[in-house]
Amino acid sequence: MPIASDSDADTVPEYAAWRKGVAGVLAKARKVDVSELPDEPEKLLAVTTYDGLTVNPLYTRRDELPEQPLPGAFPFVRGGDATRDVHRGWFVSQKFTGSDAAQVNQDILFALENGVSALWLGAGERGVPVAQLPAALSGLLFELAPLTLNAGADASEAAAQVFSVLDGYDVPNRKDIRVQLGATPLTSLFAGSSSVDLDSAVALAQQAAARPETVRAIVVCGVAFHNQGASDAQELGAAVAAGLEYLRALTEAGVDIADALGQLEFRLAATDDQFETIAKFRAARRLWARVAQVCGAPDFGNAPQQAVTSPAMMTQRDPWVNMLRTTLAAFGAGVGGADIVTVLPFDHALPAGELDVSKAFSERMARNTQLLLLEESHLGFVQDPSAGSWYVESLTDELAAKAWEFMQEIETAGGYLAALESGLLAERIGETKAKRDADVAHRKTAVTGVNEFPNLAEKPLSEAARALTSATAYGAAFEALRNRSDAYLAANGARPKALLVPLGPVAEHNVRVTFTANLLASGGIETVHPGALEIAGIGAAATESGATLAVLCGSDTRYGAEAGAATEALRAAGITTVLLAGPEKAVADTTGAQRPDGFVTARMDAVTALSGLLEKLGA
Repeated sequence: MPIASDSDADTVPEYAAWRKGVAGVLAKARKVDVSELPDEPEKLLAVTTYDGLTVNPLYTRRDELPEQPLPGAFPFVRGGDATRDVHRGWFVSQKFTGSDAAQVNQDILFALENGVSALWLGAGERGVPVAQLPAALSGLLFELAPLTLNAGADASEAAAQVFSVLDGYDVPNRKDIRVQLGATPLTSLFAGSSSVDLDSAVALAQQAAARPETVRAIVVCGVAFHNQGASDAQELGAAVAAGLEYLRALTEAGVDIADALGQLEFRLAATDDQFETIAKFRAARRLWARVAQVCGAPDFGNAPQQAVTSPAMMTQRDPWVNMLRTTLAAFGAGVGGADIVTVLPFDHALPAGELDVSKAFSERMARNTQLLLLEESHLGFVQDPSAGSWYVESLTDELAAKAWEFMQEIETAGGYLAALESGLLAERIGETKAKRDADVAHRKTAVTGVNEFPNLAEKPLSEAARALTSATAYGAAFEALRNRSDAYLAANGARPKALLVPLGPVAEHNVRVTFTANLLASGGIETVHPGALEIAGIGAAATESGATLAVLCGSDTRYGAEAGAATEALRAAGITTVLLAGPEKAVADTTGAQRPDGFVTARMDAVTALSGLLEKLGA
């Protein structure tokens, strides 16, 4: 595609030609004359993110920004390590949550032999009993694989066990040993999860700073905000605000600012929006570098980043699609410069064994997702490969600015703890979640396998799996509908069903038949498709189907001629609810028994409509 090199698009032939082409396509799609479009028709193709940022359809040299410093230099946008091993790339991490220390040790050693290069170990209430940590860590080469603990309220006791193991470990350069103790008191307060308190985290940080190894005590967990519905800028802004609260607590306890900065690590969510994920990790480094600069220690503003593929984007329905989601997320995090990346298994949202696949299989798929990106696609060979992209650079800048704005709002409210206590943080993030939920409900945002292209033929979820449906997952409302359908199936031996009533030839009804079947399936309603029907045959088809719900599918013109009679025939055959796939204006003249009970349209609130239909059908 030709690019523009002049700041004035109207004077650049290549850009003008592209704009003319855009206008032609849009006019055809909207069935209007080109003259009816705005002067800059390409703006109709722009997308607005949940942060209010505009993503344009085309970026050219008009959007070029000054080149950022090389990796390892302030403000670390392009990466924090100038000498990263290109043959290793980022660290491939895996979570270990078992409670049997011997088995966990075997699992760790197996994973290390098969491509894992960083460990995320559950301890105490979240995994291996604290007293058995030495057994779980037996035989490890700590200088080769960074260790992150996930011990919740047991973090202090777990840290003591790890320190005792390290004290007996001999290595020439102890700084090569990287350990993250995993204390998350501030973000756990927001998430409602257990953790040590802030004073204990500060004490841990003081111990960690005195160690000869590279030990960080505190994780600023942006995933806690992400999982509750935060936008990317909100996740970053809230994480930076929490980081500032940690810095204040550490310095008030007498920790030097450089040491205080050295005790923090950031954990951020990576989603299947690859470009926003790339920009998020680049912007996060810029933001924290700015904080360090303001604190008078710019050289210490490079906090390591852990990336975790978004738990909120993972689905229970058609979970195999999660492999695609996590691949895009891992790609974005890796290209964005994350130091450690954890890919959650594709069946993360389901109980063990729900899909009749082994834990080893799902862990292998998660591990190999990263290994393919590193070993076959060679993504680690180049640091910050997106640098210079007009789109990515612009998005990085705009995202950083919006996140800084949110952080300032939190600071104006009195800081992170004050904003948390007042409810400001939850309110702002809740507003974004409501917008996203509405987009999913109206199917403006597609969640494949959930609100688009659902597979009703897949094995129903067990009662245990249905009980695990997350209220914060992107497709939660639709998955709740499917749960109702599964419960109905278990009780009745069949799913709730609806009769499709195609009017006219296939060319007239096929689009709306396909749309309606897809929509109803997303709510767990099975459809009966008898083929094109004449008015005289509608009653028999309705009786044979055994359905009490029917949907008319045809063209607007056909509706004007036949919808009234078809509706009347359906009611006479015992159908209690008749819907029409299309706009209400198509049957504006119908009344009484000939008027449908409702209308199925592309941007309707599908969740509310489907919930009502399930209730009518007894689910």
